[in-house]
Amino acid sequence: MSVIEKQMELVDNFSFFDDWEDKYAFLIGMGKSLPLYPEDKKDDEHFVKGCQSQVWFDAEYKDGRVYFIGMSDAMIVSGLIGMLLEIYSAQKPEDIANSTTDFLKEIGLDSHLSATRNNGLHSMIGYIYSFARSKTALPTNTHAK
Repeated sequence: MSVIEKQMELVDNFSFFDDWEDKYAFLIGMGKSLPLYPEDKKDDEHFVKGCQSQVWFDAEYKDGRVYFIGMSDAMIVSGLIGMLLEIYSAQKPEDIANSTTDFLKEIGLDSHLSATRNNGLHSMIGYIYSFARSKTALPTNTHAK
């Protein structure tokens, strides 16, 4: 599935729930299925700044796709990581770079997360988009005249 298709599927999944307690439970469930994060990557290089809780992210570019892993010490943030990995991991970097984050507003996360969690979510998204863009950038023309 493409990034956009995964975003639409997530919006549909969240729409099944009437109240935010159920939506949070669904989100937390997404975090419980995160793969184990390597202990050796719990360092400053992989630490995501701007999050209320501790968050680590790593990315790999392989066979034309980007793969993300991440973890947090908080349940809701782990759910946010699970949601982001579901959408963006194993995608082509240009598909990520050309997508929007409008799905967050459609789900309602932008108005139902605390300001600090919202900042952290956007820090993680920034990491994902930055890594994807770094794999789509054209080389600079440096030939001398």
